[in-house]
Amino acid sequence: MKRKLMPAFFVGPHLILFLVFVLIPTVYGIYASFTQWNLNSDPVWTGLDNYRTILFDSGSTFHRQFWNGLKNTLLFVAMSVPLLIVIPLMVAVALEHKKVKMKGTIQAIIYVPGLISISAAALIWSLIFNKQLGVSSNVFGSDAVWSTTQPYAWMIIIILTIWGGVGGNMIIYRASINGVSKDLYEAGDIDGAGPIRKFFSITLPSIRFPLIYTFVMTTAGAFNVFGQPLMLTDGGPRESTTVLMMYIRQLAFGHGDSIAGMASAMAVLLGVVILVISALQYYVMNRNAN
Repeated sequence: MKRKLMPAFFVGPHLILFLVFVLIPTVYGIYASFTQWNLNSDPVWTGLDNYRTILFDSGSTFHRQFWNGLKNTLLFVAMSVPLLIVIPLMVAVALEHKKVKMKGTIQAIIYVPGLISISAAALIWSLIFNKQLGVSSNVFGSDAVWSTTQPYAWMIIIILTIWGGVGGNMIIYRASINGVSKDLYEAGDIDGAGPIRKFFSITLPSIRFPLIYTFVMTTAGAFNVFGQPLMLTDGGPRESTTVLMMYIRQLAFGHGDSIAGMASAMAVLLGVVILVISALQYYVMNRNAN
């Protein structure tokens, strides 16, 4: 009997945490998206009204906020995800070169920024790009007003994202590359394959599943971007960096009366977008890998 109950002692705490912090809030959030709710009174069922307003009522502020936020979020995803895949992969491959010394130290240095909170990292980079006090002005002589003009506002957001996000994917790629059979590379040497040929013919096919995983998870994470634009640009200039998560937060917890029902509907729509794109990514990459 004790042996039969043993798995429950290991799985139980994780299941409870999943139910309390993931499943129940998700289900209630979906329910709230069909209601008019201000977080204080009981939700009032309104059916599909929130979704009709967001998707089709062109005169509504919520319609404008959703589509502007989604556009800016997609722009962030398009700019950040390729860099968060390619740069860590190139660094991981470079660290595996036999002539590179102190590999562990270099890896640790690259990974450390990922351990810093977004708020602290954003404070560091906002000071670096500060027009009066920053390194960009006093050392390099730049006169750009980074946080309030484009394309500089997007540039500092992407720089912060890459700085903090490269390390995690790099470690995954290094572990995957280390698992590739050395016999394959020796066979490539015998065939006269150079580094580029071995990279595309041996390394990439051998780590295709970690690549699929990091591509899908990095994309899903990028859709949830919030801290970087909030801390660095506050959504400016002229809401050009206001992503969808910022609008959702403003509606639910901003100044004035909460519009949590509408915020929940936007969050559900964002979740649907993430699910669809993640499924398409997995399908396309897995089909090409086979």
